[in-house]
Amino acid sequence: MKKNTGNKKNSRNPKSSSKRPSQERRSPDREMKYSKLDEEIAALQLEGRNAVMEALNNETTIDKIFMKKGEIEGTLRVIAARAREKGIIVQEVDKVKLEHMSRTNNCQGVIAVCPAHEYCDVSDILEKAKEKGEDPFIIILDEIFDPHNLGAIIRTAETSGAHGVIIPKRRAVGLTAIVSKTSAGAVEYVPVARVTNMAKTIEDLQKAGLWIACADMKGTDLFKADLTGAVGIVIGNEGDGVSRLVKERCDYSVKIPMYGNIKSLNAGVAASVLMYEVVRQRKYKS
Repeated sequence: MKKNTGNKKNSRNPKSSSKRPSQERRSPDREMKYSKLDEEIAALQLEGRNAVMEALNNETTIDKIFMKKGEIEGTLRVIAARAREKGIIVQEVDKVKLEHMSRTNNCQGVIAVCPAHEYCDVSDILEKAKEKGEDPFIIILDEIFDPHNLGAIIRTAETSGAHGVIIPKRRAVGLTAIVSKTSAGAVEYVPVARVTNMAKTIEDLQKAGLWIACADMKGTDLFKADLTGAVGIVIGNEGDGVSRLVKERCDYSVKIPMYGNIKSLNAGVAASVLMYEVVRQRKYKS
Protein backbone atom coordinates (compact mmCIF):
# COMPACT_ATOMS: atom_id res chain seq x y z
CA MET A 1 0.00 0.00 0.00
CA LYS A 2 1.52 3.32 -1.07
CA LYS A 3 0.77 6.63 0.55
CA ASN A 4 -0.36 9.58 -1.55
CA THR A 5 2.67 11.80 -1.91
CA GLY A 6 0.54 14.88 -2.60
CA ASN A 7 -0.33 17.63 -0.13
CA LYS A 8 -1.21 15.84 3.10
CA LYS A 9 -3.58 18.45 4.40
CA ASN A 10 -5.62 18.63 1.22
CA SER A 11 -5.62 14.88 0.56
CA ARG A 12 -7.23 13.94 3.87
CA ASN A 13 -10.99 13.83 3.89
CA PRO A 14 -12.34 15.40 7.09
CA LYS A 15 -14.40 12.99 9.11
CA SER A 16 -17.91 13.95 10.06
CA SER A 17 -18.49 14.84 13.69
CA SER A 18 -21.50 12.50 13.58
CA LYS A 19 -19.06 9.58 13.61
CA ARG A 20 -17.77 10.51 17.05
CA PRO A 21 -19.57 8.31 19.57
CA SER A 22 -20.08 9.90 22.97
CA GLN A 23 -19.17 6.68 24.73
CA GLU A 24 -17.22 3.61 23.69
CA ARG A 25 -18.75 0.22 24.51
CA ARG A 26 -16.39 -1.84 26.66
CA SER A 27 -16.35 -5.53 27.40
CA PRO A 28 -16.56 -6.85 30.99
CA ASP A 29 -13.02 -8.25 30.57
CA ARG A 30 -11.68 -4.81 29.77
CA GLU A 31 -13.39 -3.28 32.80
CA MET A 32 -11.84 -5.98 34.98
CA LYS A 33 -8.41 -5.21 33.55
CA TYR A 34 -8.85 -1.51 34.35
CA SER A 35 -9.66 -2.47 37.93
CA LYS A 36 -6.38 -4.41 38.12
CA LEU A 37 -4.56 -1.48 36.53
CA ASP A 38 -5.63 0.81 39.38
CA GLU A 39 -3.64 -1.37 41.76
CA GLU A 40 -0.33 -0.71 39.96
CA ILE A 41 1.98 1.12 42.33
CA ALA A 42 4.43 3.70 41.02
CA ALA A 43 7.97 4.27 42.25
CA LEU A 44 6.74 7.10 44.47
CA GLN A 45 3.53 6.83 46.49
CA LEU A 46 2.48 9.67 48.76
CA GLU A 47 0.12 8.98 51.65
CA GLY A 48 -1.66 11.31 54.04
CA ARG A 49 -3.41 14.64 53.63
CA ASN A 50 -0.40 16.88 54.33
CA ALA A 51 1.94 14.93 52.01
CA VAL A 52 -0.50 15.00 49.10
CA MET A 53 -1.37 18.67 49.60
CA GLU A 54 2.33 19.55 49.71
CA ALA A 55 2.89 17.67 46.44
CA LEU A 56 0.03 19.56 44.78
CA ASN A 57 1.40 22.89 46.01
CA ASN A 58 4.92 22.06 44.76
CA GLU A 59 3.84 20.98 41.26
CA THR A 60 4.91 17.36 41.81
CA THR A 61 3.82 15.20 38.88
CA ILE A 62 0.94 12.97 40.01
CA ASP A 63 -0.65 10.24 37.89
CA LYS A 64 -3.72 9.68 40.03
CA ILE A 65 -5.14 10.34 43.48
CA PHE A 66 -7.15 7.68 45.31
CA MET A 67 -9.60 8.74 48.01
CA LYS A 68 -11.73 6.73 50.40
CA LYS A 69 -15.28 6.60 49.10
CA GLY A 70 -17.73 8.73 51.03
CA GLU A 71 -15.14 10.82 52.85
CA ILE A 72 -14.66 13.76 50.48
CA GLU A 73 -14.86 16.51 53.12
CA GLY A 74 -12.61 19.03 54.83
CA THR A 75 -9.00 18.77 53.66
CA LEU A 76 -9.89 15.93 51.30
CA ARG A 77 -12.39 18.16 49.52
CA VAL A 78 -9.68 20.81 49.05
CA ILE A 79 -7.25 18.18 47.72
CA ALA A 80 -9.84 16.84 45.28
CA ALA A 81 -10.67 20.33 44.00
CA ARG A 82 -7.01 21.28 43.60
CA ALA A 83 -6.24 18.02 41.80
CA ARG A 84 -9.12 18.41 39.35
CA GLU A 85 -8.01 21.97 38.61
CA LYS A 86 -4.67 20.50 37.56
CA GLY A 87 -6.30 17.78 35.46
CA ILE A 88 -5.27 14.98 37.84
CA ILE A 89 -7.58 11.97 38.01
CA VAL A 90 -9.28 11.57 41.39
CA GLN A 91 -10.77 8.14 41.99
CA GLU A 92 -12.90 7.15 44.95
CA VAL A 93 -12.28 3.59 46.17
CA ASP A 94 -13.61 1.51 49.04
CA LYS A 95 -11.83 1.22 52.38
CA VAL A 96 -10.52 -2.29 51.72
CA LYS A 97 -8.78 -1.33 48.49
CA LEU A 98 -7.26 1.82 49.98
CA GLU A 99 -5.91 -0.16 52.94
CA HIS A 100 -4.51 -2.75 50.53
CA MET A 101 -2.66 -0.03 48.61
CA SER A 102 -1.32 1.74 51.69
CA ARG A 103 2.31 1.20 52.64
CA THR A 104 2.16 3.20 55.87
CA ASN A 105 -1.16 1.88 57.22
CA ASN A 106 -2.03 5.51 57.95
CA CYS A 107 -3.01 7.08 54.63
CA GLN A 108 -5.75 9.29 56.18
CA GLY A 109 -8.09 8.51 53.32
CA VAL A 110 -5.86 9.66 50.46
CA ILE A 111 -3.02 8.22 48.37
CA ALA A 112 -1.27 9.95 45.46
CA VAL A 113 0.51 7.80 42.89
CA CYS A 114 3.41 9.47 41.08
CA PRO A 115 5.27 8.32 37.94
CA ALA A 116 8.69 6.72 38.06
CA HIS A 117 9.81 9.17 35.39
CA GLU A 118 8.69 12.58 34.20
CA TYR A 119 6.44 12.87 31.15
CA CYS A 120 7.13 15.20 28.25
CA ASP A 121 4.94 17.11 25.78
CA VAL A 122 4.20 15.79 22.29
CA SER A 123 6.00 18.86 20.95
CA ASP A 124 9.17 17.66 22.70
CA ILE A 125 9.04 14.41 20.70
CA LEU A 126 8.67 16.29 17.43
CA GLU A 127 11.51 18.60 18.43
CA LYS A 128 13.77 15.60 19.13
CA ALA A 129 13.22 14.35 15.57
CA LYS A 130 13.91 17.83 14.20
CA GLU A 131 17.16 18.12 16.17
CA LYS A 132 18.33 14.79 14.76
CA GLY A 133 17.38 15.84 11.23
CA GLU A 134 15.05 12.84 10.87
CA ASP A 135 11.43 12.29 9.88
CA PRO A 136 9.39 11.82 13.07
CA PHE A 137 8.86 8.19 14.12
CA ILE A 138 6.39 7.97 17.01
CA ILE A 139 4.78 5.04 18.83
CA ILE A 140 1.18 5.71 19.90
CA LEU A 141 -0.30 3.36 22.48
CA ASP A 142 -4.06 3.11 22.89
CA GLU A 143 -5.00 1.80 26.36
CA ILE A 144 -2.08 -0.49 27.14
CA PHE A 145 -2.65 -1.63 30.71
CA ASP A 146 0.11 -4.24 31.21
CA PRO A 147 3.22 -2.51 32.65
CA HIS A 148 5.49 -5.25 31.29
CA ASN A 149 4.20 -4.62 27.76
CA LEU A 150 4.66 -0.87 28.12
CA GLY A 151 8.21 -1.33 29.43
CA ALA A 152 9.07 -3.71 26.59
CA ILE A 153 7.61 -1.31 24.00
CA ILE A 154 9.62 1.62 25.37
CA ARG A 155 12.77 -0.54 25.28
CA THR A 156 12.18 -1.48 21.63
CA ALA A 157 11.32 2.13 20.79
CA GLU A 158 14.74 3.14 22.08
CA THR A 159 16.64 0.44 20.17
CA SER A 160 14.73 1.05 16.93
CA GLY A 161 15.37 4.79 16.98
CA ALA A 162 11.78 5.93 17.59
CA HIS A 163 11.66 9.52 18.76
CA GLY A 164 9.05 9.01 21.44
CA VAL A 165 6.01 7.23 22.80
CA ILE A 166 2.54 8.64 23.43
CA ILE A 167 0.15 7.11 25.98
CA PRO A 168 -3.35 8.15 27.15
CA LYS A 169 -3.94 9.72 30.53
CA ARG A 170 -6.90 7.49 31.36
CA ARG A 171 -7.49 3.73 31.09
CA ALA A 172 -3.82 2.93 30.62
CA VAL A 173 -0.77 2.16 32.69
CA GLY A 174 1.60 5.04 33.35
CA LEU A 175 5.33 5.11 34.01
CA THR A 176 5.33 2.85 37.06
CA ALA A 177 8.33 1.25 38.70
CA ILE A 178 7.55 -2.00 36.87
CA VAL A 179 7.55 -0.18 33.53
CA SER A 180 10.87 1.47 34.33
CA LYS A 181 12.46 -1.84 35.31
CA THR A 182 11.10 -3.73 32.29
CA SER A 183 12.35 -1.03 29.94
CA ALA A 184 15.92 -1.79 31.14
CA GLY A 185 16.62 1.92 31.52
CA ALA A 186 15.10 2.97 28.19
CA VAL A 187 12.73 5.41 29.95
CA GLU A 188 15.81 7.58 30.51
CA TYR A 189 16.24 8.01 26.75
CA VAL A 190 12.76 7.75 25.22
CA PRO A 191 10.42 10.73 25.75
CA VAL A 192 6.98 9.60 26.85
CA ALA A 193 4.05 11.99 26.46
CA ARG A 194 0.76 11.48 28.30
CA VAL A 195 -2.30 12.99 26.63
CA THR A 196 -5.93 13.51 27.58
CA ASN A 197 -7.45 13.12 24.11
CA MET A 198 -5.71 10.54 21.91
CA ALA A 199 -7.92 11.15 18.85
CA LYS A 200 -7.21 14.89 18.99
CA THR A 201 -3.48 14.19 19.43
CA ILE A 202 -3.50 12.03 16.29
CA GLU A 203 -5.19 14.83 14.35
CA ASP A 204 -2.52 17.27 15.54
CA LEU A 205 0.23 14.88 14.44
CA GLN A 206 -1.41 14.57 11.02
CA LYS A 207 -1.42 18.35 10.70
CA ALA A 208 2.29 18.24 11.55
CA GLY A 209 2.83 15.98 8.52
CA LEU A 210 2.78 12.49 10.01
CA TRP A 211 0.96 9.54 8.48
CA ILE A 212 -0.68 7.43 11.16
CA ALA A 213 -0.79 3.65 10.70
CA CYS A 214 -3.07 1.59 12.92
CA ALA A 215 -2.24 -2.01 13.84
CA ASP A 216 -5.38 -3.98 12.95
CA MET A 217 -6.01 -7.55 11.78
CA LYS A 218 -8.15 -6.23 8.91
CA GLY A 219 -5.45 -3.93 7.57
CA THR A 220 -3.00 -4.17 4.69
CA ASP A 221 -0.18 -6.71 4.98
CA LEU A 222 2.55 -4.98 6.97
CA PHE A 223 5.25 -5.89 4.48
CA LYS A 224 3.30 -4.36 1.58
CA ALA A 225 2.53 -1.08 3.35
CA ASP A 226 4.55 2.12 2.99
CA LEU A 227 5.97 3.08 6.39
CA THR A 228 8.62 5.50 5.16
CA GLY A 229 8.68 9.19 5.92
CA ALA A 230 7.11 10.81 8.97
CA VAL A 231 5.03 8.10 10.60
CA GLY A 232 3.17 7.21 13.77
CA ILE A 233 2.34 3.58 14.64
CA VAL A 234 -0.76 2.95 16.77
CA ILE A 235 -0.78 -0.18 18.97
CA GLY A 236 -3.99 -1.11 20.75
CA ASN A 237 -5.15 -2.69 23.96
CA GLU A 238 -3.95 -6.23 24.62
CA GLY A 239 -7.48 -7.64 24.58
CA ASP A 240 -9.57 -5.45 22.28
CA GLY A 241 -7.03 -3.78 20.02
CA VAL A 242 -7.27 -0.15 18.95
CA SER A 243 -10.52 1.53 20.03
CA ARG A 244 -12.92 2.52 17.28
CA LEU A 245 -12.64 6.25 17.86
CA VAL A 246 -8.85 6.17 17.57
CA LYS A 247 -8.93 3.79 14.61
CA GLU A 248 -11.21 6.18 12.70
CA ARG A 249 -8.61 8.94 13.04
CA CYS A 250 -5.79 6.86 11.52
CA ASP A 251 -4.82 7.19 7.85
CA TYR A 252 -4.63 3.44 7.19
CA SER A 253 -4.31 0.08 8.94
CA VAL A 254 -1.63 -2.60 8.76
CA LYS A 255 -1.60 -6.19 9.94
CA ILE A 256 1.15 -8.61 10.85
CA PRO A 257 0.63 -11.76 8.75
CA MET A 258 0.08 -14.91 10.81
CA TYR A 259 1.08 -18.33 9.43
CA GLY A 260 0.67 -20.59 12.46
CA ASN A 261 -2.27 -21.83 14.51
CA ILE A 262 -2.18 -18.91 16.94
CA LYS A 263 -3.54 -15.81 15.29
CA SER A 264 -2.34 -13.03 17.55
CA LEU A 265 0.73 -11.59 19.28
CA ASN A 266 0.83 -9.71 22.55
CA ALA A 267 1.11 -5.95 22.31
CA GLY A 268 4.82 -5.81 23.17
CA VAL A 269 5.84 -8.35 20.50
CA ALA A 270 3.50 -6.85 17.88
CA ALA A 271 4.94 -3.41 18.52
CA SER A 272 8.47 -4.73 18.07
CA VAL A 273 7.63 -6.28 14.69
CA LEU A 274 5.99 -3.07 13.51
CA MET A 275 8.83 -0.85 14.70
CA TYR A 276 11.51 -2.90 13.01
CA GLU A 277 9.58 -2.96 9.75
CA VAL A 278 9.75 0.84 9.90
CA VAL A 279 13.51 0.51 10.47
CA ARG A 280 13.86 -1.92 7.55
CA GLN A 281 12.01 0.38 5.17
CA ARG A 282 13.89 3.46 6.30
CA LYS A 283 17.35 1.92 6.22
CA TYR A 284 17.26 -0.82 3.63
CA LYS A 285 14.31 -0.39 1.27
CA SER A 286 15.46 0.77 -2.15
